[in-house]
Amino acid sequence: MKYILYGDKGSGSGPVEMALAEAGAEVELREVPLEGDHQRRADYLELNPMGRLPTLVLPGGIVMTESLAILVTLADLHPEAGLLPPPGDLGRATALRWMALLAGEFYPHVTRYDYPERFGIGPDQAQPVKWRAQEMGQEVLGIIERHAGLTGNAAAPFLLGERFSVADLYLAVLSRWMGGRVWTPENLPKLEVLARAVAARPAVAPVWERHGLG
Repeated sequence: MKYILYGDKGSGSGPVEMALAEAGAEVELREVPLEGDHQRRADYLELNPMGRLPTLVLPGGIVMTESLAILVTLADLHPEAGLLPPPGDLGRATALRWMALLAGEFYPHVTRYDYPERFGIGPDQAQPVKWRAQEMGQEVLGIIERHAGLTGNAAAPFLLGERFSVADLYLAVLSRWMGGRVWTPENLPKLEVLARAVAARPAVAPVWERHGLG
């Protein structure tokens, strides 16, 4: 049995696809292009009523949305892959802390950056809103750079030091959004070391490249 992942290149389906690759899971990719708002088509809204990417259908037919929930679920379904520390391991608490911050504080700025018109912003004010959303997203990444215990050391680059987790996938991909391909390397050197370590993982590398994450 296999997973079905709805997404698009450069979208939130990237970390999920990477986690599936790390787990060695079989997956069928179904494209929902962001350009043209295909994620708001009636047939897709029946699957994901929030009209967002990604959506993952688990073997057996259960539908999952929300990247954070999907990544934690994949870690639990594939414990052999070591995608998260197990329950009771305090490393899990650290990983979930920063994943929750990204989901709750960073992601909303991405929505404002990508779709200012959805917030009643007219064309004459769209660019200032995009700039401010970008700045606020960068502030969140800066907090992680300063407070998450990142070493900037290639021998222990991850949120849990030498220990890789799906939290690193999530953070690495999101660090590339809203101009982050240029801004992150120039401003957040520890986070950039993490992103490069993620991108170099054998299972992740082809997915990272396919999503154009640089």
